[in-house]
Amino acid sequence: MEQGAPGFAGAGGRPDARTDPGAVRVPAQPGAADADRAGGGAAEAAPGEHPHDGRGVPRDRPAVRRSSVRGQVLDALRAALVTGELRPGEVYSAPVLAERFGVSATPVREAMQQLALEGAVEVVPNRGFRVVERGARELAELAEVRALIEVPVMLRLARTVPAERWAELRPLAEATVRAASSGCRASYAEADRAFHRAVLSLAGNGQLVQIAEDLHRRAQWPPAGAAGSVTRGRAELVADAAEHGALLDALIARDLDVVRVLVREHFAGAG
Repeated sequence: MEQGAPGFAGAGGRPDARTDPGAVRVPAQPGAADADRAGGGAAEAAPGEHPHDGRGVPRDRPAVRRSSVRGQVLDALRAALVTGELRPGEVYSAPVLAERFGVSATPVREAMQQLALEGAVEVVPNRGFRVVERGARELAELAEVRALIEVPVMLRLARTVPAERWAELRPLAEATVRAASSGCRASYAEADRAFHRAVLSLAGNGQLVQIAEDLHRRAQWPPAGAAGSVTRGRAELVADAAEHGALLDALIARDLDVVRVLVREHFAGAG
């Protein structure tokens, strides 16, 4: 069953971006729908797509470059994946998403193509993009792979990085606690990745950071069957965030056994 865009009320009574403060938003692109129609890429539903109620966001915001719109759409869709607004197994139409976001269909398609490359969605010919369904086994495999990559790196860094460098990461750890306390899974996911990225960046290996970031992002997508529900409550997010501070303490103390246990348990509890 095809769904409307995240953050808008559709057939299933989902929240409207104009009334729900937590809904996904993308700045409107003035005249986007008209420009798309003129270019042949109308926001009308393509063959095999089902039109929705047609309500969109106001189009009175400043125009932005297409590359900027694409990036904003991609960020919004990634956040919607984390929160479950984009539901595993459901098919989403790029023109309908574009109409709801108040942008042209082109940047939405480009953003969805990027998500397909990342493994978040798959292309459904003549319909749109289906959110990939993942089970508990895949989450466990991701946790195992992340541990295989990151644990040895962190143990090596614990032996070589001075305490003052670890102390510089304390604000990032505290930011994850604030994000977790807000209860917003998308905000916490972003802060969580920022902390881990900063830790791994101390290894000086850009390829490592990129691969770990991709695995981390995949681990944050909710599994099938959890769509539309809060898979991790605020208390769980706060507990997860607190592990970042504990990890920094262990790294500063060069307690390798504690570092090893904390990282493995942290990955096992992610998602």
